Amino acid sequence: MRSSTPSARTWTVQILILAGAALLVFGGFYYLDAILWEPPAGGAAKVYPDPLSRYLDFDGGSIADALSQLAGMILAVFGIVITVVSIIVQLSADRYTGVARMFLRDRVNLGVMAFYVIACVIGVWLSVSLQDGFVPKRAILVMLTATALGLVLMAPYFSYVFWFLEPMNIISRIRSDAEKGASRGAVESNSAASDQAQVGTLAAMEELTDITSNSISGKDKIIASGAVDAIKDFTIRYVEIKPSAADVWFKIGAGLRRNPDFVAMDPESLSDLEARRTWVEWKAMRQYFGIYNEALGSMRDINYLIAIDTRYIGEAAAKANDSELIQLVFRFLNSYMRATLNAKDVRTAYNVLNQYRLLLEAMLKLGKSTEAVQGVKHMLYYGHVSFDMKLTFVTETVAYDVSALCQVANETGSEKEDVMLSNFLELDRPLRVRSQEKALLGVRKAQVKLAAYYLMKDDETKARLIADDMAEEPHERLATIREQLERVTTKDFWEIIDRGRNFEYMPAKQRKCMAQFFSWIDVPATVRGQMPSGPM
Repeated sequence: MRSSTPSARTWTVQILILAGAALLVFGGFYYLDAILWEPPAGGAAKVYPDPLSRYLDFDGGSIADALSQLAGMILAVFGIVITVVSIIVQLSADRYTGVARMFLRDRVNLGVMAFYVIACVIGVWLSVSLQDGFVPKRAILVMLTATALGLVLMAPYFSYVFWFLEPMNIISRIRSDAEKGASRGAVESNSAASDQAQVGTLAAMEELTDITSNSISGKDKIIASGAVDAIKDFTIRYVEIKPSAADVWFKIGAGLRRNPDFVAMDPESLSDLEARRTWVEWKAMRQYFGIYNEALGSMRDINYLIAIDTRYIGEAAAKANDSELIQLVFRFLNSYMRATLNAKDVRTAYNVLNQYRLLLEAMLKLGKSTEAVQGVKHMLYYGHVSFDMKLTFVTETVAYDVSALCQVANETGSEKEDVMLSNFLELDRPLRVRSQEKALLGVRKAQVKLAAYYLMKDDETKARLIADDMAEEPHERLATIREQLERVTTKDFWEIIDRGRNFEYMPAKQRKCMAQFFSWIDVPATVRGQMPSGPM
């Protein structure tokens, strides 16, 4: 998260404290010297009404050298500031693309540099302004003030530069630039101006991706997470402004077509992006997919975060009734699953499926039942794929997630609940043909949980559908399922798990309903203990 920008009040307080301290020390001792000063014996000393009048009575012959030194002093301070700032900016520019350009566009930086340049020029002119009998007191006071301000300004300005170049602030600034560019470009009716805005928006997204990649290489999870979240924040903000965008904004301009991601696309795919008006979101999630593949196996937390942020984008699309973006989100979530299964990373698949389920739950609650059913079909497909790859725990995870989605469909009164249940009951069929007992047990347990839920809700018809589907199961398998489910009486597993709840846990009221379900298929209770069964 970006820290708050140092305000004018903060700068003023810092400068006043430093300048006040210097003035207090100098003024105090000067006042003592002035009131304790005694004129030389026999000399005609000039009388001043107060110490300030004495100080301001400049003598041209005495201050000639001092004025030249003032010019040299402010120039030396300017040199120090330039040197320190240049080193810091260069170090940041080596790590983050566009930092130098960003630095030189910032008004505060430009203002401080302009102040030092002006003060140096004034000092040069003032150093040759003295004449016999003429002392430019006001100009000298201006130069003294500028020099003092230049000295006390160094500390607050260095603080600002360090704040400006903090990685999270750089990320936030890039995201803000992308949002502003997209907001301006979206309402442009001129093709050339729109094309320029498209290129700027694209460049900002790629800068965020570069920061993430560099951070993953350096094992810097905090910065990588910040850049990933920035892409999500930009995309969600873009979804809000998208309805008011001009038609020309959705055309893939010449600048975009030169980008490697778009160059590699088939012309028909480019036309589809234009027709679907999703080139911005496609590019954002294309960046996510690249980061996802890079982080697989090396920084799992980034994979989890990408899945979470993609879910947020999908929820924003559902709220905006953007069906094309919903389909795009599904495609990228499916791509994450494919890459994860190919890497045989069961833990990451477990977490991606959790976000997939949460997205579909949100869609059901928003009345997007058709899209939710489509997502369920995708999840069931990857349940079969993972089974074929002998990643049976992923298959079990799919079963429990789809079971939970059927419950949400029932709670929300979804018109597609029956379709969802029918698809769920198909999950075990290929498993019985190519049986791996552990995966099949997991799927059947999830179906029994759902049947118990239906009975708890007095929906015996749907519970009977599940019972009929299990009628031909071997008696020993069903007895094992009942035994394992009935002994789980706590939702907490004995280890820390990412989802926070044991797959097989059911509230007491729902668990009691299993007795009625198993009585339909003649499976007696055989509870042997109270050790909770784990999710893995």
